[in-house]
Amino acid sequence: MARVALEGAEIVVRLSPRETLAARRRQVRVPLSALREVRVEPDWWRALRGLRGRGLWIPDRLCVGTRVLPDGEDFAVIKPGDPVLCVELRRDAAFRRLAVSDPDPERAVRELRPFVPTDRLGRDEPTGLP
Repeated sequence: MARVALEGAEIVVRLSPRETLAARRRQVRVPLSALREVRVEPDWWRALRGLRGRGLWIPDRLCVGTRVLPDGEDFAVIKPGDPVLCVELRRDAAFRRLAVSDPDPERAVRELRPFVPTDRLGRDEPTGLP
């Protein structure tokens, strides 16, 4: 099963051997600075958006690979029936969302949440607005 981890200044999704074959990659790395939001989606099907792209898509069994959106791509590793960790990323990142059925999504949220920007622009300093 895929796992999300924080390694230095990167968010890393490590895939199992079977997921690696389906996705045609061993891992996904995105800069921590691209993080916008992190949450757990209890309904796995709500984490999927866009059209299926490269990967393996077996309904009610496994969803692994890229999802194509008008403004970019999502990367998904989802086991139907399990909650999904959703990591929302900035537009300049390789993906717009990482959707992963991590075995312990709450741990990943606790690990990543301190790095979520405190305002919509991703800055911690005050904007001068009330």
